[in-house]
Amino acid sequence: MKVTAEKNEKVANMVFGTIYPLYLNRLEKNGRTKEELDQVIKWFTGYDQETLDALIDEKVTYRTFFQKAKIHKNADMIKGVVCGYRIEEIEDEFEIYKQCRQMEKLIDELAKGRKMEKILRKEKK
Repeated sequence: MKVTAEKNEKVANMVFGTIYPLYLNRLEKNGRTKEELDQVIKWFTGYDQETLDALIDEKVTYRTFFQKAKIHKNADMIKGVVCGYRIEEIEDEFEIYKQCRQMEKLIDELAKGRKMEKILRKEKK
C-alpha cells in the first residue's frame, strides 16, 4: 500500500497520549509491562521517562512527539510490515507516518514476546 499526504497528516494530528493506553492495554494482555513499553519508546525516541510522561500528559500530537524526538540511529534497521505497509518502502516525505509505523513495529514485536535485546536493534559487529 502507498502512503498518501492525507494519511500522513491524519497520523500527524493524532494525539499520542490517547493512543499510548491502547498500546499498553495490548501489551499487558500479552504479559508485558508498562516499563517494557516505555523502554522501547525511550530507545526509539531518545526521551527520558520524565519527558515521555510529560508528553503523554500534555496530549501532544504525533507530529510534536516525533519532531521533539532524537530518533535512534539504528531506526533504519526496523523493517517489516505494519498495518499493510512495508516500513522500508514508506517514502521519506512521509517521515511522521514512517516513524509511527517503526515504533508500532517495535511494540508489535514486544507484544509477540520477542526478546528485548532483539527489539532494541544493535549494530552488527
